[in-house]
Amino acid sequence: MRLALMWEARAAQGRGAELLEWARSQVLAHEPLRREILRAPQDRVLVLTWWEAETFDVELPELPEPDAELITRPVHRWRFESVE
Repeated sequence: MRLALMWEARAAQGRGAELLEWARSQVLAHEPLRREILRAPQDRVLVLTWWEAETFDVELPELPEPDAELITRPVHRWRFESVE
């Protein structure tokens, strides 16, 4: 099955560019099939990674939590199974 992992964070006031650069610089233990980084108003950063996996709850490399001073709240994480 193909899984999409979503990682979303909101930067502290005025630190959106820094959070975006932090997300871009993160190296995962294994390369995903695809990786996309997006941004949105209110200095939000979203990272999507796609993986081939045997089960929905398989352990996969994920971006860590940034330093607390860089974000306004804990990172949100979701998993989705691709359907066709």
